Amino acid sequence: MATHNQIGQKGEALAVEYLKRKGYQILHTNWRFEKYEIDIIARIGNDIVFVEVKTRSGSSHGFPEQAVTQKKAETLFAGAEIYVEEHGLENEIRFDIISILLNQNPPDIYHIEDGISPFPLM
Repeated sequence: MATHNQIGQKGEALAVEYLKRKGYQILHTNWRFEKYEIDIIARIGNDIVFVEVKTRSGSSHGFPEQAVTQKKAETLFAGAEIYVEEHGLENEIRFDIISILLNQNPPDIYHIEDGISPFPLM
């Protein structure tokens, strides 16, 4: 397995544990449907949260959250729409980013609630 895949898996595991400690119920990890993939789907209260996890070994190439492109956001929104329809949900939803830097001890975990908006800024 490539190093970047191992880094990604470690980051996702850290993100799941972080969310659990914050009271989130984890519904799915690495949910897939055709070409869509969502790192974490969780519930907090009545909200369904779709989480994109970005992990880096260091910040020399920028912070992890900067890697969430508009194309990635659009794919996330489309996948979330399928998930919501597939499960017949009427909950409020939001799109979060969890950014993780592994070169810290402990790793630096930065949770950006509503970090991805389906409405681009003008």
